[in-house]
Amino acid sequence: MCQCPLGTLPGSFPPCPGLANSPECACGRSHFTCAVSALGECTCIPAQWQCDGDNDCGDHSDEDGCMLPTCSPLDFHCDNGKCIRRSWVCDGDNDCEDDSDEQDCPPRECEEDEFPCQNGYCIRSLWHCDGDNDCGDNSDEQCDMRKCSDKEFRCSDGSCIAEHWYCDGDTDCKDGSDEESCPSAVPAPPCNLEEFQCAYGRCILDIYHCDGDDDCGDWSDESDCSSHQPCRSGEFMCDSGLCINAGWRCDGDADCDDQSDERNCTTSMCTAEQFRCRSGRCVRLSWRCDGEDDCADNSDEENCENTGSPQCASDQFLCWNGRCIGQRKLCNGVNDCGDNSDESPQQNCRPRTGEENCNVNNGGCAQKCQMVRGVVQCTCHTGYRLTEDGHMCQDVNECAEEGYCSQGCTNSEGAFQCWCEAGYELRPDRRSCKALGPEPVLLFANRIDIRQVLPHRSEYTLLLNNLENAIALDFHHRRELVFWSDVTLDRILRANLNGSNVEEVVSTGLESPGGLAVDWVHDKLYWTDSGTSRIEVANLDGAHRKVLLWQNLEKPRAIALHPMEGTIYWTDWGNTPRIEASSMDGSGRRIIADTHLFWPNGLTIDYAGHRMYWVDAKHHVIERANLDGSHRKAVISQGLPHPFAITVFEDSLYWTDWHTKSINSANKFTGKNQEIIRNKLHFPMDIHTLHPQRQPAGKNRCGDNNGGCTHLCLPSGQNYTCACPTGFRKISSHACAQSLDKFLLFARRMDIRRISFDTEDLSDDVIPLADVRSAVALDWDSRDDHVYWTDVSTDTISRAKWDGTGQEVVVDTSLESPAGLAIDWVTNKLYWTDAGTDRIEVANTDGSMRTVLIWENLDRPRDIVVEPMGGYMYWTDWGASPKIERAGMDASGRQVIISSNLTWPNGLAIDYGSQRLYWADAGMKTIEFACLDGSKRKVLIGSQLPHPFGLTLYGERIYWTDWQTKSIQSADRLTGLDRETLQENLENLMDIHVFHRRRPPVSTPCARENGGCSHLCLRSPNPSGFSCTCPTGINLMPDGKTCSPGMNSFLIFARRIDIRMVSLDIPYFADVVVPINITMKNTIAIGVDPQEGKVYWSDSTLHSISRANLDGSQHEDIITTGLQTTDGLAVDAIGRKVYWTDTGTNRIEVGNLDGSMRKVLVWQNLDSPRAIVLYHEMGRHTLVSPVQHPYGLTLLDSYIYWTDWQTRSIHRADKGTGSNRWLSGGCAPSGHDSHKNPGWVSKLMRLSSPGFNKCGSRNGGCSHLCLPRPSGFSCACPTGIQLKRDGKTCDPSPETYLLFSSRGSIRRISLDTSDHTDVHIPVPELNNVISLDYDSVDGKVYYTDVFLDVIRRADLNGSNMETVIGRGLKTTDGLAVDWVARNLYWTDTGRNTIEASRLDGSCRKVLINNSLDEPRAIARDPGKKGLMKNWGHIAKIERANLDGSERKVLINTDLGWPNGLTLDYDTRRIYWVDAHLDRIESADLNGKLRQALVSHVSHPFALTQVLAQERAPRSEILSQTRHSSALPLGTNACGVNNGGCTHLCFARASDFVCACPDEPDDRPCSLVPGLVPPAPRATSLSERSPVLPNTLPTTLRSSTTRTRTSLEEVEGRCSEKDAQLGLCAHSNEAVPAAPGEGLHISYVIGGLLSILLILVVIAALMLYRHKKSKLTDPGMGNLTYSNPSYRTSTQEVKIEAIPKPAMYNQLCYKKEGGSDHNYTKEKIKIVEGICLLSGDDAEWDDLKQLRSSRGGLLRDHVCMKTDTVSIQASSGSLDDTETEQLLQEEQSECSSVHTAATPERRGSLPDTGWKHERKLSSESQV
Repeated sequence: MCQCPLGTLPGSFPPCPGLANSPECACGRSHFTCAVSALGECTCIPAQWQCDGDNDCGDHSDEDGCMLPTCSPLDFHCDNGKCIRRSWVCDGDNDCEDDSDEQDCPPRECEEDEFPCQNGYCIRSLWHCDGDNDCGDNSDEQCDMRKCSDKEFRCSDGSCIAEHWYCDGDTDCKDGSDEESCPSAVPAPPCNLEEFQCAYGRCILDIYHCDGDDDCGDWSDESDCSSHQPCRSGEFMCDSGLCINAGWRCDGDADCDDQSDERNCTTSMCTAEQFRCRSGRCVRLSWRCDGEDDCADNSDEENCENTGSPQCASDQFLCWNGRCIGQRKLCNGVNDCGDNSDESPQQNCRPRTGEENCNVNNGGCAQKCQMVRGVVQCTCHTGYRLTEDGHMCQDVNECAEEGYCSQGCTNSEGAFQCWCEAGYELRPDRRSCKALGPEPVLLFANRIDIRQVLPHRSEYTLLLNNLENAIALDFHHRRELVFWSDVTLDRILRANLNGSNVEEVVSTGLESPGGLAVDWVHDKLYWTDSGTSRIEVANLDGAHRKVLLWQNLEKPRAIALHPMEGTIYWTDWGNTPRIEASSMDGSGRRIIADTHLFWPNGLTIDYAGHRMYWVDAKHHVIERANLDGSHRKAVISQGLPHPFAITVFEDSLYWTDWHTKSINSANKFTGKNQEIIRNKLHFPMDIHTLHPQRQPAGKNRCGDNNGGCTHLCLPSGQNYTCACPTGFRKISSHACAQSLDKFLLFARRMDIRRISFDTEDLSDDVIPLADVRSAVALDWDSRDDHVYWTDVSTDTISRAKWDGTGQEVVVDTSLESPAGLAIDWVTNKLYWTDAGTDRIEVANTDGSMRTVLIWENLDRPRDIVVEPMGGYMYWTDWGASPKIERAGMDASGRQVIISSNLTWPNGLAIDYGSQRLYWADAGMKTIEFACLDGSKRKVLIGSQLPHPFGLTLYGERIYWTDWQTKSIQSADRLTGLDRETLQENLENLMDIHVFHRRRPPVSTPCARENGGCSHLCLRSPNPSGFSCTCPTGINLMPDGKTCSPGMNSFLIFARRIDIRMVSLDIPYFADVVVPINITMKNTIAIGVDPQEGKVYWSDSTLHSISRANLDGSQHEDIITTGLQTTDGLAVDAIGRKVYWTDTGTNRIEVGNLDGSMRKVLVWQNLDSPRAIVLYHEMGRHTLVSPVQHPYGLTLLDSYIYWTDWQTRSIHRADKGTGSNRWLSGGCAPSGHDSHKNPGWVSKLMRLSSPGFNKCGSRNGGCSHLCLPRPSGFSCACPTGIQLKRDGKTCDPSPETYLLFSSRGSIRRISLDTSDHTDVHIPVPELNNVISLDYDSVDGKVYYTDVFLDVIRRADLNGSNMETVIGRGLKTTDGLAVDWVARNLYWTDTGRNTIEASRLDGSCRKVLINNSLDEPRAIARDPGKKGLMKNWGHIAKIERANLDGSERKVLINTDLGWPNGLTLDYDTRRIYWVDAHLDRIESADLNGKLRQALVSHVSHPFALTQVLAQERAPRSEILSQTRHSSALPLGTNACGVNNGGCTHLCFARASDFVCACPDEPDDRPCSLVPGLVPPAPRATSLSERSPVLPNTLPTTLRSSTTRTRTSLEEVEGRCSEKDAQLGLCAHSNEAVPAAPGEGLHISYVIGGLLSILLILVVIAALMLYRHKKSKLTDPGMGNLTYSNPSYRTSTQEVKIEAIPKPAMYNQLCYKKEGGSDHNYTKEKIKIVEGICLLSGDDAEWDDLKQLRSSRGGLLRDHVCMKTDTVSIQASSGSLDDTETEQLLQEEQSECSSVHTAATPERRGSLPDTGWKHERKLSSESQV
């Protein structure tokens, strides 16, 4: 054979230009041209080698299309030339490997539980449409598209995602269709002050900014940081703050996210086992010249030598000259190689006789023989291969070929059989295994959420969202739990697999928990922490936590468990990357792999295949090995930018990649069939396959009784081990100690930890405490097992049991920097230093009876220790003159003991045995000791102490913490030698102590009856041994043991979040918090009542005024409504009143001390009133100047005191001259920013005689308020109520007033008084009130709350609140009360219905539910019809009868957003406001005679009218108006005995109908009205407003004058004729009441006489009406509409008004003449949703002067941007003179009040040049 080198032809060895790139090669005539190889090589073979059955080309191209040799009669000839056993044909297995043995087979009968494939296979029915191609021809996956639920969005590819993922900025659909056609992106909301905003908008806590951890997920929280947390040794820190292996620096691979590890590189840093690419990247040396471009620049494939020895195919022979020939040409007697290497003597060929023939002895062949060109060729049956002698056949071991079977394989002679593990079943191909059970789900962490995806269908669902930084993940299938770790919160959490019941499992002691694994057999949780370099274990609830492995661990990452074998596997990507394993109890640790590893990330175990798989993010490879590390092999080595986590299921691998933000899959044997499952993810992290076969059943070695272990039972091989939680010693083989005897206690700012001395591992364990932010000082008390600590961030001193239980704050006020702490275990006292206030204080251990011991000559005191045996305390001072001092524990005998050679004296410790004092100096970098009096000073350790801080002694050792080395060290306490490091790599180390139970007992006089002291008994030096002391601010009485009952003279001031007192009885200046057990937000103003010993204060954030006793007891809120910014407050201790100013409402008000009888005193000409006093002397002159920022002011004796915001302190000066200025010594806490404590209001409190009360004992004869004046007193009424003519008595309520709702309140504005101040009606539980109406009969207000979806009612005083309708509502926008028929009507825009019921909510019935599109306002004429408004696509105003019949569209043109709707019962007209067209219009009741009343109204909402009664005696008007609220006094047929109806009665224009509720009650319902009694008794309305019997409508009498028969009798004796007439109807259809049949003649005569009488009355009324201008029946209506924002109570409708010239702020006064003389003039006042209408000049008298002012109606109650959404009016009047006066004088500041100029207006208005801005096109824009 002639074979040419690459690019040459036979006989032409020099290269042929361009041939290598030619798609074809040309060989000579006597040669056959093989197919061009993938590398462009051409191969020529002799022509006779074609179709000889031998693979001479190496790619079978010389044998393609040839007539293949005939198989034996016992075999089947496959289409691909393969011969198989004929018995294998049509057996359901693809034996030919081209499926030709399974074609044209008779259809196989599938079982009932099987699905027939189109290719004839049968599979399980459960496998049909499971997303897996089980048939092989995909016929089992030809399924209809799954329907998405109502809460899902369908992607274009048919998959379903959560509905709220649509247009959320994340591509959740695989095709991205969920982010197409989305509105413009909404900017991310700003983060809170205590949060940091990541680059992509997410908010994290600010404390995580620049902490060295990637909390944002994109390192944006670690950028632009001036300083970073340093990385460990052997690590390189990227510019972004990320720490990577130092060996990755300048290796050509960008491992830092900002590529900073590859900058400024000069020399190669590749290892000897690596090849350096041209780009500088390092790749494996074995990848050099392997034909693959691993460098990405092809430099690893350049300059590769052509050896001339091409790789031959498996069925070819490699000649010595490098040529490849067919295997059958070996030893055929022909020199096919050309160098005779294929024949003897080079090959051991059997001599040929020349007489060989297949007919003789089968040609010497063991199995098959065939003659080829006269030469015998032996072949073998399927399952065998030819041996080297060319005649014998040997069995092929298919099981040796990896991946030939999916799981198990059994080889037999000439055959093999695949089998599956338990829980799996062979697929129809008889080689691969399918897991039994549900469809597999990929569960993966996505940092901000945890999601699920179906691998075969890409179905995508959310499991948990709103997470911080979820990294590691695992699940417990049997218990249906999912566990995950959060590296931002440093927590491990769990939830149910449905996303519910989220709870913390491990919340302390975690730094970077990057790996998580669940032992589903023994119910244990394992995790790795690369921050603490540990592997830990605990129960599933986090209990009995134990550090399992801690030695020789650097950065453990991924972890996987094999509970059936009792083994843990983990990866470690520290300086020595490796994969290790051990038993699950930590024993038997061994290395699985430690070579060719850089960044081993994900790790998973194939339990069925008995292999492990891992990913290496640095080598960009996925590898596998047996569980012992053998047979390691790379599965995928290309296309892996940054693999992170991996899982395996069946024959597929699934992994996440950080770089591509995707989930990918591939075949686990070959790495082929790579596929992207999901991409464009947020940040995919850990991944697992959620399926029961991923957690197969195994033997629980611990059994049902936890193996008899008291705590942890951990599997170990085939046995188990009992283990104890970290720090607890084992007292037997199965039991652990229940407590710790001795342990090292140390603070680490964010946590407090302990290291047990009871065990040998010395692992630190975090004490589970809450809200530890910056712990500094520590101490302990073994008697009650308490640990005490100070926190300089929260400025508190707290304590808890040593196990973290019973945590409580003992001191939380007047602390600024508590840096030292000491426990006197003898007298149970707590001592501490405060470097901020420069004090040393003491209190009981529970924080009670606190007092200041030393306050003078202290300059930043730091640590403190006590020595109860001698009665001394010692402390260090960091100030300008560093020193160590001591004094008695009662502050006596103070003296400096060390003052030289000190810089930063830190920790102190006392050796009670040798009477020595030890201290650490961070400036001198030494640890020294001296005698307790300061003598015999000596340096113990003077080297290698960079920054010692905490110090303690125990036994023969001294222990200390060091900030710079981040370690805890110890040494011999006498010599300083034998130094050891207990822990290292611990940031922020602070104080340190050893907890033990052997403190020496000391006898003290305080132990007996507290030493006779009334309060504090303190140890002191001998000879006294003790002394008595009083709490702060209280003096000790002359007996030396008893304290005064309280402070005599003191200042009291507010500090926003608390109220404090400063005693002036003591020589030092210290504030004491008034212990009021509430949360204050912004307490500004305070006042005191010395008579009752109470303090009053206002909170401008809570909008309340409260009071309490000076000891903090009896707290109560006295005023909680109608306040905005109460900056000034004064208590009249004599007159028993409280006064206050409000800068928000610009008012000054007064009320009783309990908040009752509240009255507005001043509301005009005020601009931000603040301070208020009740009496002051005249005359003014400057006392003190300059002052920086004075705020509060008070007087005491001859001094004036004031607070200052800038100095945050209290000042004092002489009140007469301003001299003798004095500054308080740090009473004001400065531990917070100034903007958090901007200032105080101080008040004087001195118990003295209150003075004379001018109002006397009988309240001055006043019925309500008695207010003193300089010359006496005056009586006054609460706001809105007029004082009677007697000058002393008040009415109980206003005569005329408006009712309106403002979302969270219902308010009343009286029209009787000139202030027009709104008064809150104290109705409880108001959330989002939209519409309301008023029932004048019972005096109740009805309202809708769209937050709670209820309709409620209450009395006008706020009492008796009850729910009328509490279910079946969505958005009730309109509400109307029929005060005559006692019915309630409402619209529901959510359900598009109009409903009615009785006023108590019973007999509920839907009146209209078709052709409605967002019905909004509703109004009713009790006598006739109802009106409603639709807000849908076509806005309209409609009318219908009160039963919903005779529905008619009145107006449907030129409407935008019709809102307010009301009826004028007198003029028979309707009025409405249009919020889109910004105008008010009216029309008659038929929709005709439409006219615009006012234009350019800024978003009007609600509308009502005020109509006055005709002039009458004043008493009648008061009575009538107050009780009826000016509602029409007419009635209808349903007003008497409910019209005889059993349930609902609806009046119509000429008759009435009875109706039944939609849901029947326990009463029988009849549609037939009963008889009216001869002397009918009217309803309560009739009692209040009598109506003559002969004034009843004719329809009422005709429908009620029937034979007196009960409803039961009528229904019981129903005839066929009655049924035809509708008299026996039992349905809910309303039927009109028809006259009875067969009436007695007497009734007929009576009826005729009644009609005649009615005609006479009508004539008289018409005559009377002609003479009088009007006799009105004023009505009232209400309107609501649903702004897009009011459905959620947290949003408010904010309508910015357009500024108008002053002329538009006047009252609009419009006169129009009407032809019917029924309404001649309209006066309209619009106040952001309030419109008052009147019909006549003479009917405005009671309205008085409606003047706008800064404190009046226009600004305070409407223009304050409150959402006024509904209003009701009562009557009032205003004459023309007063109206004209308003027009001339008033200039309102409310920008919502506009005036439309009309031709009828007197005079002309000037041209202002004002142009209306573009109108908003939709309500959502508003």
